Amino acid sequence: MGFYDRHILPHVIDCACGMGDIMKARSQLVPRARGRVLEIGIGTGLNLSFYDAAKVQHICGVDPAAQMHSLARRRAQQIAIPVETLPLVVEQIGAETASFDTVVTTFTLCTIPDPVSALEEMRRVLKPGGELLFCEHGTAPDAGPRRWQDRLTPLWKPIAGGCHLNRAMPALIAAGGFRVQDLHARYLPGPRPFTFVYSGGAVHG
Repeated sequence: MGFYDRHILPHVIDCACGMGDIMKARSQLVPRARGRVLEIGIGTGLNLSFYDAAKVQHICGVDPAAQMHSLARRRAQQIAIPVETLPLVVEQIGAETASFDTVVTTFTLCTIPDPVSALEEMRRVLKPGGELLFCEHGTAPDAGPRRWQDRLTPLWKPIAGGCHLNRAMPALIAAGGFRVQDLHARYLPGPRPFTFVYSGGAVHG
């Protein structure tokens, strides 16, 4: 891991993913979580303040980027829910089958090298009747922004932690064995190749 990935990228991601409209999207989704929660790609802990302490008993946050965990732990100290952070890749969570009530992933599936395998692992650890909550940017519905997403992704990935701008998120979630129950798709303010967001909930397919 180079100097940029270790020392600069965590702050770049924290700033970019902590902008106002992105935080508003998080605030509309994360309070739906309940019970034992697995957060995929906890990163710097930007979601932590939005969990409802009356509904959530424990949060386990996994992220292979251990250099981001210090910021997440700092934010975890400010909430009334126990938080555990683990430097794991999502394809190898290691938790028992059907051990979480909610899985949360926000602006993370774009970075995972094998998102379908990761989603299958999320489904494995999610209890029957549990819910996958997702808020992810992905492929835009309009031809112009889609073309730019395809052009920019090879240049964008190395400076943005492996982020793909052009993933079809609903199709990926379905391929991972989930059934989307509610889906909201919209552009957030900003350059359209970067700002088309899918959010909602999904259950075992």
